Amino acid sequence: MRPITNRRFPDGLFDPSANAPGRGLVLTELRAPAERDIILGVILRTIAVIGLAAVSAGAKWMAAAGAPLMQIIFCRNIFAFIPILIMVQTTVGFGALKTRRPLRHLTRSIIGLLAMICTFMSVARLPLVEAATLGFTAPLFATVLSLVVLKEAVGWRRWLAVMVGFGGVLVALRPGVIQISIGVVYGLTAAALTAGAMISIRGMPKSEAGPTIAFYFTLACTVVSACSLPFGWIKPDLPLLLVMIGTGLAGGAAQLLLTTAVRLAPLPVLAPFDYTQLVWASGLGFLVWGERPDIWVLAGAGIIAASGIYILWRERTAARSVLAD
Repeated sequence: MRPITNRRFPDGLFDPSANAPGRGLVLTELRAPAERDIILGVILRTIAVIGLAAVSAGAKWMAAAGAPLMQIIFCRNIFAFIPILIMVQTTVGFGALKTRRPLRHLTRSIIGLLAMICTFMSVARLPLVEAATLGFTAPLFATVLSLVVLKEAVGWRRWLAVMVGFGGVLVALRPGVIQISIGVVYGLTAAALTAGAMISIRGMPKSEAGPTIAFYFTLACTVVSACSLPFGWIKPDLPLLLVMIGTGLAGGAAQLLLTTAVRLAPLPVLAPFDYTQLVWASGLGFLVWGERPDIWVLAGAGIIAASGIYILWRERTAARSVLAD
């Protein structure tokens, strides 16, 4: 699908999974894609989600090896530049990197960097599947922020979906039965900041393309984390170095594939496959750390996923109504 350059939907059609660490947002035109494009889009989206699960696993591995947080963020972003630059060249071209809105990019990058920090703090302290479950609450926070920040009308159906989604969080965490840990606080804070990044992107001028936003975000994260390296750095051995490089490449490649997938297939078709990240996170967590998610976490994750998909469907329906007018 082609990026929109001359429309903005009042209800803010967006990809609710697009701003997890390393992801970029692309608004898309509503047209009927070919069946072959849909299948390819689903395949690419699934591969991208596997890459995002690998990023979380890589960050957890680096933290367990004693790597400082900012070194993890630096490695995640510096090596991501390879696929990011490929994405820019093959989509909008390097000329699109010229921007008249540097402060808007700076604001979005600060919010995104804080989200990445909280996300990596969360995965370092929680099983991967629990951290992923908390991350999927971002669309719920985004719905709330769209009313508070953008003053958008939010219908009762979406409010109900938000309440159901947060009910899923309660099911997964069982407050009062188990103690809420600092990792959970980091995870929910990361989701709220990710929602803030979504909102900041939706407030961007239409001239700012998705790959341009992704480039400046990656650049800002790289520069800020590089400045902290003299104050905290461990010399990696070969296995850790490979994990550092692989984490960055996986994050950048995932962003490239997410962007490509959303041009090929409608978001309501792609969104359910985002939640397969729970499967990949569970698998990686079990294989590497022996983590076993309990039935409550899985049930809560299912509720959160259902509410997120419904919110996206309502966004899509509202956007269709605008185009029909």
